[in-house]
Amino acid sequence: MTLVVAGIIVRACSVLVGRRSARKSHAGKWEFPGGKVEAGEMPREALRRELREELSIDADVGEEVWRTNYRYPGRAPLELVFFPVPSFRGEIGDHGHFADVRWQPIDRLAELDFLEADRDLVAALVAGRIPAVRGGAS
Repeated sequence: MTLVVAGIIVRACSVLVGRRSARKSHAGKWEFPGGKVEAGEMPREALRRELREELSIDADVGEEVWRTNYRYPGRAPLELVFFPVPSFRGEIGDHGHFADVRWQPIDRLAELDFLEADRDLVAALVAGRIPAVRGGAS
């Protein structure tokens, strides 16, 4: 099973999300920034690394708030672990990982076409069932 981590970065009741580029599988789908945990890494360390690589930010990563398993057809199963990012340093930039990056209002997250593995989390966020991410990153 492949372990994947993602950050829930909230600012002023909006969440930072990215749309997958055309060169990636599931092109055009929206997701939370993050990526695969490398050998020897702890999940929170992996998320900090991924956010530096993808967005040029130095993130403070909170405690795990969501975990799920998912298997896309023809792919190895995934275990996805989501963490809140209560604050970060640096200006958000994109290094070509995403076709688009935006702050999407939490109550409008379901309007975006998210990866199937993220949809239950999106529903929980919209319903307010994950209060740990209601704060705001700076």
